[in-house]
Amino acid sequence: MDVTTWYLEQTSPADLLPAKPPAIELDIVRSEVRSPEFNRFLYTAVGGDWQWTDRLPWTWRQWDEWLGRGVETWVAYHRGTPAGYAELVPQDGGAVEVASFGLVHWAIGKGAGGRLLEFCTARAWDLAERHPDREPTRRVWLHTCSLDGPVALAAYQARGFRIYDTRLNAPGDEDEGLTPGPWPGAGPRTRP
Repeated sequence: MDVTTWYLEQTSPADLLPAKPPAIELDIVRSEVRSPEFNRFLYTAVGGDWQWTDRLPWTWRQWDEWLGRGVETWVAYHRGTPAGYAELVPQDGGAVEVASFGLVHWAIGKGAGGRLLEFCTARAWDLAERHPDREPTRRVWLHTCSLDGPVALAAYQARGFRIYDTRLNAPGDEDEGLTPGPWPGAGPRTRP
C-alpha cells in the first residue's frame, strides 16, 4: 500500500494559531519523572490503532535511552485520566521535533487535540527557558502520514504548521494490516 508522509514545520512562535476551547476540561502536565513504562503505555494507548509499530519491539533500556535524550513528555488529563500526549525532542540547531502526538480513542472529537497541540507547540517554542543549556528554539517540526488519524494533517495545519516536504513510500514499505491496538478491539476503528 502507498503511504504518504508529510513533514510540517513552524519557523516562528508567531506561526502558532490558537485552538478553540475543548468540549472537555483538560489539565496538561509535564511528566517530570523519566519512566520508560509510562511512555510505552502512552505510545501503545494512543498509537496502537494508527500503525505506530516502530517502537513496539524496544526494550526497557531503549525506551530509557530515548527519554535520556532530553525528551519532554506532556500529558493531557481529563478528570485524572490520560486523554493524550506529546513528546518534544530537542535537536541541534535550535530545532524541536514533536516526535509523538495523539489522543486516546475516547478523547477524539472533543477538541482536546487542538488544545493539546497548541499547548505543546508553545512548550516547544519555550523549551530553552526550562533547559538553559539549550539554544533558543528556531524551528518546531513534525511528521504525519496517511495511516494516522483522518484529521491529523488538517489539525496540524490548523495550528499553523506548514508542509515543507512530502514523500510517498513504495508499496510494501508500510503495512496497513491489523493494528496492534492498545489491545485488540479497543480502538476507534473497531468500536461501534
